Amino acid sequence: MDKRLTKSSKDKLLSGVCGGIAEYFGLSSLGVRILFLFVPVGIFAYFVLAFAMPFDELPL
Repeated sequence: MDKRLTKSSKDKLLSGVCGGIAEYFGLSSLGVRILFLFVPVGIFAYFVLAFAMPFDELPL
């Protein structure tokens, strides 16, 4: 199975970046969200990934 890093359509609060990262690495999405909050460049990195990561399914 070819697994790609994509935004999650099931586990999302804003754009699905943290949910997609958590699904890809098999982590807790809450832990990934907390990590993005406390890493100094986390919020900037989140918005960059929100535009760069593809959707796992096309939004309708």
